[in-house]
Amino acid sequence: MRVFVIAEAGVNHNGERRKALALVAAAAKAGADAVKFQTFDADALVCADAPKAAYQKRTTDATESQREMLKRLELSPALHHDLKAACRRERIRFLSSPFDIKSLSILVDDLKLDTLKIPSGEITNGPLLLAAGRSGRKIILSTGMSMLAEVADALGVLAFAMTRAKKGKPSLSAFRAAFASKAGKAALKKKVTLLHCTSQYPAPVADANLRAMATMRDAFGLPVGLSDHTAGIAIPIAAAALGAAVIEKHFTLDKSLPGPDHAASLEPDELKAMIAGIRAVERALGDGVKKVRPSERDTRKVARKSLVAARPIRKGENIAAGDLTTKRPGTGASPMEYWERIGQKAARDVAPGKRL
Repeated sequence: MRVFVIAEAGVNHNGERRKALALVAAAAKAGADAVKFQTFDADALVCADAPKAAYQKRTTDATESQREMLKRLELSPALHHDLKAACRRERIRFLSSPFDIKSLSILVDDLKLDTLKIPSGEITNGPLLLAAGRSGRKIILSTGMSMLAEVADALGVLAFAMTRAKKGKPSLSAFRAAFASKAGKAALKKKVTLLHCTSQYPAPVADANLRAMATMRDAFGLPVGLSDHTAGIAIPIAAAALGAAVIEKHFTLDKSLPGPDHAASLEPDELKAMIAGIRAVERALGDGVKKVRPSERDTRKVARKSLVAARPIRKGENIAAGDLTTKRPGTGASPMEYWERIGQKAARDVAPGKRL
């Protein structure tokens, strides 16, 4: 299975058209399958007095409010169209994460995207999940900061939206019933991918908890991947080895740029190296059949041993235990035949050190 790699541009464009377009080109050059931005209206997203996260205070002006920071990082609807067109030219998919209903509508009704990426912070945003599920689009749902029961409830909203259309009154009990239903499970399996995530920037390696991917895969029967915020490229490559269907990673043109996410992002060369590592893992996983690989055939002959005569053996002589030993190469009788050969009559003369 090919891992779908999302290069997360996020807000690393700093609100600048030139940087946003450069991020598209860099993601395509690195070999990503998609480049993803964030679509939001700062006024609809945060209250005026909403504080910044600790990592945002470290990487931006601590006296600036979260809403003021995000206001500078909004992408206009027109720029969304330009970015999508740039993606078409670069032969890379355009994705974006909606953070409010209006932004979701831009992605669905205006840009006609076929896939929506729901960020971790919105996993308890029932109204947004309901609208996303009713859009008919495929959903990639990040699960950072979540308990397994919260993931199940979010999937319940999506199952309800996907199976009830606009009928039925939304409620927690209705969502849970839809999640448990055969139709709900079928709809989720057809449309939803879950991403394990640790929502810290950068995330400590000790908190990466990659085995949670298997936990969610077993619990929900859905494709699972990783939205990674650890430093470096080792963890997403490890996730590929553990069967991640999707891997998402923040990247930037320059880690030293001002802004909340640059310092915890990969630069283009690192992104390229990560993708190369993921593709190598894909090739290395193979088909699971334990058999001799083509590259081993020559070594197999050289490194294995054969039965050889330990002393002169004459034709017709009964072979005794002391008559045989094992030596390389492995082009003669296998040493596994040793016991069958003892007591047999020699079919020909065999000189010492010669293979039987």
